[in-house]
Amino acid sequence: MTELSTTRSEALFSEAQHLMPGGVSSPVRAFKSVGGVPRFIERGEGPYLVDVDGNRYIDYVLSFGPLLLGHAPEAVTRAVAEQAAKGSSYGAPSPLEVDLAETIQGIYPSMERLRFVNSGTEGAMSAVRAARAYTGRDKVVKFDGHYHGHADLLLAKAGSGVATLGLPDSPGVPAAVTADTLVVPFNDEATVRELFEREGEHIAAVLVEPIAGNMGLVRPREGFLAFLREITEAHGALLVFDEVMVGFRVHPGGAQALYGVTPDVTNLGKVIGGGLPVGAYGGRAEVMRLMAPDGPVYQAGTLSGNPLAMAAGLALLREAQSSDAWQLAADAARQTAEAIQSAADAAGVPVQTDAVGAMFGFFLNEQPVTDYASAATSDTATFARLHKLLLDRGVYLPPSPFEACFTSSAHTPEVVAEAAEAFRSAFAAL
Repeated sequence: MTELSTTRSEALFSEAQHLMPGGVSSPVRAFKSVGGVPRFIERGEGPYLVDVDGNRYIDYVLSFGPLLLGHAPEAVTRAVAEQAAKGSSYGAPSPLEVDLAETIQGIYPSMERLRFVNSGTEGAMSAVRAARAYTGRDKVVKFDGHYHGHADLLLAKAGSGVATLGLPDSPGVPAAVTADTLVVPFNDEATVRELFEREGEHIAAVLVEPIAGNMGLVRPREGFLAFLREITEAHGALLVFDEVMVGFRVHPGGAQALYGVTPDVTNLGKVIGGGLPVGAYGGRAEVMRLMAPDGPVYQAGTLSGNPLAMAAGLALLREAQSSDAWQLAADAARQTAEAIQSAADAAGVPVQTDAVGAMFGFFLNEQPVTDYASAATSDTATFARLHKLLLDRGVYLPPSPFEACFTSSAHTPEVVAEAAEAFRSAFAAL
């Protein structure tokens, strides 16, 4: 198969490296773990990306999650255009904040009070601050390979880009900052129980991606989330669900609806911005009332509740709620995972695939993946070759073996069939 031309992407990447660290604004985009030249994208169209060289790709990144309706859906682009004509930022409240907050609360009733921020990182950082203030404790538990943004205290055993690049856990972060961050393996009840027996009176919160997405797609073991709910309640700690990635994707009501486990605080992002930068954290009213101006815990942001992001998120959620968009996206995820498994089996390549709602993932492993240690045994060299073969066949996967993949309602059966043929051909060529 003839390789695609990347002349303009190569030129842009060369120029960008003189302007930005690594030539990118977020590390994983630099293609360090898969090799080759990152594609510079000119536009998105439904399920496709089109790069500056005119190459078209079936997109399974979808901006790492927010584009549940695909690229440039009419409802969202219209809402953004209409709002832009009224102004892009006010530094004051707008009715859109109220509308979007009511919409989110209707889907996530556990978020009795919520606040908009500008990213998942801000939301996680603020959720920890609220938990520490509420409990009067300092220690926070997170799971190996789970990613909660790049706030200093949470860059300990992080997944995603940190795992991809093989970087130290938190370079540039003083040891004292992460001294109260306790890291345990995902899905390991015995270790969590032992930790609480030793440190329970000092633990303010447990942060968890209820379904891991930043070390690849990894489900919780049956009963694990319920166990976290029970042990945090028993020790007076808060349970924080980071649903930035899985929210609205694994289930229309999020992971907490899927598993029937209610956290004290939830962190959201991605989908609620419809493709624009946004985040939100919220939970029990008694916890959230500690945040200024109701209480003494300070957190603020000039662009928080930005009207463009509010309009985009509101349009996306309303469209998704009034249509079968989520089911179409979920069907596409399942069908794509099945196509990958079939292609790998035919080629004799060991692979572990899974799909939950409108997310899917695969590991080039012989054994099932249950935590970061088992995820890290994935054949990264083969993934790099596969990634290149798929690019040449018009399929764009995350440029890392430690990322989940996403589908949208625009990934029709015809699009999935096109991708399935590319997977079959690529695995056969490994």
